[in-house]
Amino acid sequence: MSFPWLTLIGIAEDGMPAPGGADALSSADIVYGGARHLELAGPLKAEKRPWPSPFSSVFEDLKTCSNSKVAVLATGDPMWYGIGASLLKHFSAEEMTVLPSLSAFQLAASRLGWALQDTECLSVHGRSVDLLRAALFPRARILALTSNADTPRQVADLLADEGYGRTRMTVLEHLGGEKERIVTATAEDWAGEVADFHTLALEAVADPGLRLRARTPGLPDEAFRHDGKMTKQDIRAVTLAELKPFPGALLWDIGAGCGSVAIEWLRAADRTRAIGLEPHAERRQMAAENAVALGVPQLELKEAQAPEGLEGLPRPDAIFIGGGLTSSGIVETALNGLEPGGRLVANAVTLESEAILMSAYHSLGGSLKKLSVHRASAVGGLTGWRPSMPVTQWSLTKA
Repeated sequence: MSFPWLTLIGIAEDGMPAPGGADALSSADIVYGGARHLELAGPLKAEKRPWPSPFSSVFEDLKTCSNSKVAVLATGDPMWYGIGASLLKHFSAEEMTVLPSLSAFQLAASRLGWALQDTECLSVHGRSVDLLRAALFPRARILALTSNADTPRQVADLLADEGYGRTRMTVLEHLGGEKERIVTATAEDWAGEVADFHTLALEAVADPGLRLRARTPGLPDEAFRHDGKMTKQDIRAVTLAELKPFPGALLWDIGAGCGSVAIEWLRAADRTRAIGLEPHAERRQMAAENAVALGVPQLELKEAQAPEGLEGLPRPDAIFIGGGLTSSGIVETALNGLEPGGRLVANAVTLESEAILMSAYHSLGGSLKKLSVHRASAVGGLTGWRPSMPVTQWSLTKA
């Protein structure tokens, strides 16, 4: 098509469209939007179409309209936790014109006097509020899009549970409109009734003596529910350093156990994804509970084992083999699935698994190391070193 036929128009709470939006609406044949957006837009010559149910059917509907001029109304900036990202999965950027208004984050920051570059902006709209657990640290400033009027209560409970009950919560309702209102209280005192349409601001205050959980890999073992078979703290920190997480990267965690490596991967960088293969139901349950408790409920867990369970998975940027090394063909299958430039890291504690890593090192190269940790403990009335079981680690960057 020689011209964009689909225009995304940000609309403000007072009904004002983004610059250029009024002209796009006046020339449109069809306008899509939520009931609230269509009402805010006022009278239009175009056919108004509210979002269908289920919403996912709208993409096929839009494809049938590509010979018409179509406008899509969205709140604020359609490209910031808006419908723009969803549309780009189905249509090319060349087919679209995007006209953004001020985002809810910009409006909220202007009311609060916050610098956006120093503020975490995220969304729990249609997502679990548990995502906030990974974003908490003393003095953090967080702006969050929410699902409805009940979200602040859920967040207040979460903050109290995490040891941030004194956090200042601010609800900013209907920003930029006649019904704009701001409600503020601490999490432990929260009892406000607020509108469904709002932005939530948090100024995190930790309880005295709170034991912090860093985003840097190496959480204490007691941060996880486990059955003793897990990658321990010090080895886990070294393992994550070898895996090299980066924003948007995908990890396969083979033999995920309680999920400690995959969870630390997800916490280490923004927008990371992780798929954990774990055949034992009780360990998958532990991994799921740990992921929620540590703020990464997006961890995907599969009842499968390698190499069979790897078939059909999206290609990863990194693979960790923490279990099942003695399964036939697991190293070769994992390496074949890895993206070029991706990292493969495998840990072994048995002689049989170590022999497999030794063979892989001699045939494929990479790095082979022996990791051993000693901890001080009482020996009678004195103190001595007690060794943990040594771990052999092989790592490789795929050419």
